Amino acid sequence: MTEPSHDPRTPEQDQPEQTQPAPGLASGMTPRPDHGEDSYVGTGRLTGKRTLVTGADSGIGRAVAIAFAREGADVVLSYLPEEEADAREVVALVEAAGARAVTVPGDLSVEEGNTTLVRRAVEELGGLDVVVSVAGKQQFVEDIADLSSEQFDATMRTNVHALFWLCKAAVPHLQPGAGIITTSSVQAFQPSAGLLDYATTKAAINTFSKALAQQLAPKGVRVNVVAPGPFWTPLQVAGGQPTDALPEFGDETPLGRAGQPGEIASAYVYLASDDASYATGSTVSVTGGMPTP
Repeated sequence: MTEPSHDPRTPEQDQPEQTQPAPGLASGMTPRPDHGEDSYVGTGRLTGKRTLVTGADSGIGRAVAIAFAREGADVVLSYLPEEEADAREVVALVEAAGARAVTVPGDLSVEEGNTTLVRRAVEELGGLDVVVSVAGKQQFVEDIADLSSEQFDATMRTNVHALFWLCKAAVPHLQPGAGIITTSSVQAFQPSAGLLDYATTKAAINTFSKALAQQLAPKGVRVNVVAPGPFWTPLQVAGGQPTDALPEFGDETPLGRAGQPGEIASAYVYLASDDASYATGSTVSVTGGMPTP
């Protein structure tokens, strides 16, 4: 007898109103997100690969780090210093999988944070095979009149400038067969009114990645994008959504719920693996059914 198929409308969960100061911690969320800690099973698809993941302390980045380690990859974990408590949990999970975890806390909204991150990654692992950019800034502001120039600039620097600096530093170290995976969003295609700056950056990430894919394809380096829909991560409880909207967060999707980070990790694994050897300049959407081009 085969196991019955999983109903994608589940698991439904209660998401009570809550708030944290940015950037937020997964350990402080109710309920805690599922990053695949107890469910992801690797099959050796990334054995021996040297990988770097930004935003690796929580949310989608944590899920990717766990999955990569269980697929046989060593992982450099990038996160903000104030996220150290969450990062320590990820280190334990990566090492439990038999992989190496290298921590490089720092601020990627400045160029030096990115160049230092790549330099440390290459020094510690002896090179890089996969670079995954997940870290991002999201703050809900209902009216453009209330969106400060400081926040707009900070969102751009964290989401777009950091990606440029990260890729510029990493590309000289990438050999044929290596890959870059970036993180856009359904917001690039169906922007919410209160996420004006965030949605703009996610569209920029999608376009940047497709242009970079054209540059690097002749060198044998692939660049692809994952576009998540609404996922239950610290971004949402640290100002990414209005507090009173959290109980209904994700209800707008055809599947009727928010995604759990562990449900998207396999998309990154696929794009990082040799299974995706003919995929470059692609966007893989994992949105709970919200249409994207």
